Amino acid sequence: MSDGPQPQTGQSLLFLTDEQLRKGIEAMFFAYRGFTADPDRILEEKSYGRAHHRAIHFIHRSPGTTVNNLLSILGVTKQSLNRVLRTLIEDGLVASTVGKKDKRERHLHLTPEGAVLERALSDAQRDRMRAAYRTVGPDAVAGFRQVLEAMMDDQTRHHYEAMKDRTE
Repeated sequence: MSDGPQPQTGQSLLFLTDEQLRKGIEAMFFAYRGFTADPDRILEEKSYGRAHHRAIHFIHRSPGTTVNNLLSILGVTKQSLNRVLRTLIEDGLVASTVGKKDKRERHLHLTPEGAVLERALSDAQRDRMRAAYRTVGPDAVAGFRQVLEAMMDDQTRHHYEAMKDRTE
């Protein structure tokens, strides 16, 4: 008798069925919903959405980043990003400064108020990630990160590696 699902061997994972893949896809959808639920509640108080959250996150991770770099990282249109940045700048959460070398560049920084919002959003997600990681253990954490990294396309991986290099 078994008390639950049996762990699969590495060999059996090489031959996943469509049903196993569907379960993984659905798990990712539901996990994403959980991962974004707490920040969504915080953002809703300011009438912001997930695009605002992503912009705040990456401006925090790369203070002084240019608008063009942020466009590349987020993979959104210039029009879409401009709407988000305009709101964040008008609300005093992001500061935009002219480049010293290239006057056409705009460098982005979180203001102290923006840093407070970023911390609240990130704390909510860190708490959820920490609890999940503690539940599954270090081997599962490493495997999860490997799966996520393997799913990235080349451009996304480039930005991800650049972010990792800043913190290691």
